[in-house]
Amino acid sequence: MNSPAPNDREKVVSKLPGWLRKNLKVRAAQHGIEIQAAVEQGIRDWCNLASTTATIDTSGADSFSTFLPPGQWEDFRQTTTDRRVSLIQGLAQSVQLWIDANPAPDVARPEVTRRIVVCNQKGGVGKTAITAGLGEALAEDSNSLHPVRVAKALTKALRASEPQTADAAQDDDLLDIENLPGPGQRVLLVDFDPQCHLTNQLGATPLPMNGDSLTNHMAGDPKGDLRELIVSVDEDTFAGRLHLLPACHDAFLLDVRLSAVRAREAALERALAPLEGDYDVIIVDCPPSLGLSMDAAAYYGRRRDDERPGQSGALIVVQAEDSSADAYDLLTTQIDDLRGDLQVDIDYLGIVVNLYDSRRGYIATSSLQGWVDIKDPRVVGLIGDLKEQKEAVRVKQPLLSYAPKSQQAIGMRALAREVL
Repeated sequence: MNSPAPNDREKVVSKLPGWLRKNLKVRAAQHGIEIQAAVEQGIRDWCNLASTTATIDTSGADSFSTFLPPGQWEDFRQTTTDRRVSLIQGLAQSVQLWIDANPAPDVARPEVTRRIVVCNQKGGVGKTAITAGLGEALAEDSNSLHPVRVAKALTKALRASEPQTADAAQDDDLLDIENLPGPGQRVLLVDFDPQCHLTNQLGATPLPMNGDSLTNHMAGDPKGDLRELIVSVDEDTFAGRLHLLPACHDAFLLDVRLSAVRAREAALERALAPLEGDYDVIIVDCPPSLGLSMDAAAYYGRRRDDERPGQSGALIVVQAEDSSADAYDLLTTQIDDLRGDLQVDIDYLGIVVNLYDSRRGYIATSSLQGWVDIKDPRVVGLIGDLKEQKEAVRVKQPLLSYAPKSQQAIGMRALAREVL
């Protein structure tokens, strides 16, 4: 989070061990302050101590530069001389003093488990990729920095009326990237699609037809505890914060089985409610359908009495082409009918334009403009059609593990921060 020196600061150069420099960058980002401000405060506090603090291991220290108020570095040099420690040791102690005085903030947890329903009755728009990428981005480590596209990319995309090369588009996006701590959320991904795409893409195994499943729990015929079916996704990367409830092909029969269930709109909520206390966010990857299962998913995402607007609801995935607009109209009509019939509030969390490529010309750019013009719900994500997502699917790994610095991963993190 370094920035150019203002007129009232001067550049100073010393050394710090790499591990300490990394800890400083992370902690400063967690508190949303500039590194130079953190170092300035640390040096001031260290100089005001009655004596030096514990010795820091500075082996392997390499160049470190920052900007300090005029005169502070000279006063610091004099203090290190008086205390008979090296400049490098004094700076290391100062930085560690600031880190110790500013512990990592607690991860912000919602009072009510958020429920995000990723939907569109049109197949092939990439709902599964968005479900997985959003969940991965929300679950990333809050004590590590990850590249995020923090500025709005939509304006730039719309300005690009002429097709551009993929390299040029990526170079343009790099101007908007900042390294930020992950949200650190506890996330459950629910594969609600009988095709089991989410389950397969994340390297899990679909549940057997003769065993227990989410379908059985929704139909009122459970064969055990739903928790026993949940699997952890990539423990090395997400450290137990990201889980998956795999799908079973028996979900092809869900609409038929739901037709015999009382209050069938609440069937998904009855099944998942016992799990909610374990998670901050539950994301449901819906099937390309407008049947009873979609009613149950939309109802699950409704706003509850103790919940603020925009915390839970429907996230609609589309592409920048005409058939997505037709499917969007059908989906929103179904949700609006459900709102009226059951007298519930179902919020739209936004539109994600997926698999976008301005090189496809007028169809893509004009369609994107059409989505942006809707305003309510607004476009909250723009994800490019690049190779890394397809590669991650092929090797059955999470995108943010396989290609954490790719433009698609950076876009998923931007989407996560829009939805948070």
